[in-house]
Amino acid sequence: MSPGSKNITLSQLNYFIEVAAEGSITAAADLLYVSQPTLSAAMKDLESRTGRALLVRSPRGVSLTVDGVEFLGYARQVVEQMELLEQNYLGRPPSRRLLGISAQHYSFVVDAFVRMVKASDAAEYEFSLRETRTWDIIEDVRTLRSELGILYRSDFNRKVIDKLLRDSGLVFHPLFHAAPHIFISRKNPLASRERVCLTDLAGLPRLTFDQGSNNSFYFAEEILSTLSSTQEIQVSDRATIFNLMIGLDGYTISTGIISDDLDPEIIAIPLDVDERIEIGWIDHSGMPLTDQAQRYLDEVRSVVDGFGIALLDEA
Repeated sequence: MSPGSKNITLSQLNYFIEVAAEGSITAAADLLYVSQPTLSAAMKDLESRTGRALLVRSPRGVSLTVDGVEFLGYARQVVEQMELLEQNYLGRPPSRRLLGISAQHYSFVVDAFVRMVKASDAAEYEFSLRETRTWDIIEDVRTLRSELGILYRSDFNRKVIDKLLRDSGLVFHPLFHAAPHIFISRKNPLASRERVCLTDLAGLPRLTFDQGSNNSFYFAEEILSTLSSTQEIQVSDRATIFNLMIGLDGYTISTGIISDDLDPEIIAIPLDVDERIEIGWIDHSGMPLTDQAQRYLDEVRSVVDGFGIALLDEA
């Protein structure tokens, strides 16, 4: 490369992708087996060549600027295409697969994740699935800890969620609409009912997912969060909420999609309320998805379609 050239190398793109994923030049240098000064110089040179600040540096690590987020999307595309070329024409094995997903507590998310991992053709991969709080899902995607987030909107929380997404540079993509159901144990007194109404739930413990310090009706994972309940228990994970459904005859309100393979003791019963749950995925505005993320979304659509639920065409 001649002095003063503005060409960007494939190595710089790979370095940049790793720095963005780790949020730290030091941590990325360890994974890439290069020295920290070398990687730091490579990132400064990349910014010089693009003529834009791509990273915000602080004592806690690095984060991406708005330009950095956009650049990362293009960098991923270039690297993926190069990997495909090498696989098809040089006979090289598939590279290590990477993907991070953050989601509310839905069994179809886990079911699709299992299918994706089983179908992966990579000998090496590093996938992460975080079932977490609504605010944290948005933060994970905003900071690129996760490439995708899966959560719900309703008429009640739509304005708040949409504003937070816009402020974070994120976009909501609708997947499907679900009719509200209650999840209960097969031994629950209501288990034989074809449908239930809110009055049927009086006297049963209502189980909800804790939203931590960002607790708000608008961030609740369950619809009808403003309705009062005489017995309420907050939990932090799906295993606990299912155990409380079995042990205390508790209930929670969700989509109605539940896997018999993953959750054999829990059933879903339609809830008669004038509400609708809109499930969708979020990502960075203008940043194209990686092939691995697309494969995961394909598995999500396949799982949902298997329950006879109509998928939404993205506008």
